[in-house]
Amino acid sequence: MDSQPSPSRRRRGAELEAALLDAAWQELDESGYSALTMEAVAARAGTSRPVIARRWPSRSDLAMAAIRHHLGTDPVDIPDHGSLREDVLDLLRQSNERRSGIAAPLLLRFSGILGEAEGGIAGLRERFLGERPEWMRTLLERAQERGEVDLDRLPPLVVQLPLMLLRHELLLRMAAVDDAMIVSIVDDVFLPLATASVGGADAR
Repeated sequence: MDSQPSPSRRRRGAELEAALLDAAWQELDESGYSALTMEAVAARAGTSRPVIARRWPSRSDLAMAAIRHHLGTDPVDIPDHGSLREDVLDLLRQSNERRSGIAAPLLLRFSGILGEAEGGIAGLRERFLGERPEWMRTLLERAQERGEVDLDRLPPLVVQLPLMLLRHELLLRMAAVDDAMIVSIVDDVFLPLATASVGGADAR
């Protein structure tokens, strides 16, 4: 029996794009970036190469879109515990749980993307995270309403510091970060800097 979609069931729009990205992720996961071809993705998705090339003109574009799509299937929930400390701890713990499994594959199995991506690993990070919601800013805006911080006085580096440090640890270890390190990032590094914006009040 012909397994190709019938004309009446032809995938279009978001359904087709999701199927293509799922197929691309499966190819990446099984064979790595070096073996990725648009032809293989097209065959797995039951479509043609031009259908893919119209959306992602290069295989690095396709690979990065597939990785973003895969990450989006297990999104991080923005916490709201009424405390900056608890919110940031929750955010980092979720990110650690959901992202630790992809840190090593990104560097090892998908390392060939680095040679084709503008700006190297920093450029990749911007392309992966460029559409990500401003998680930390959301938490800090709520904290400002509670009087825990003065967001206008926080340097952008401090705003992103918890997630930056977590990413550093994930890439360094190529495994999940232990909870003691997450607590240290929040209590020993981030909170003293963040709460200093309102005179150093203790937010613990």
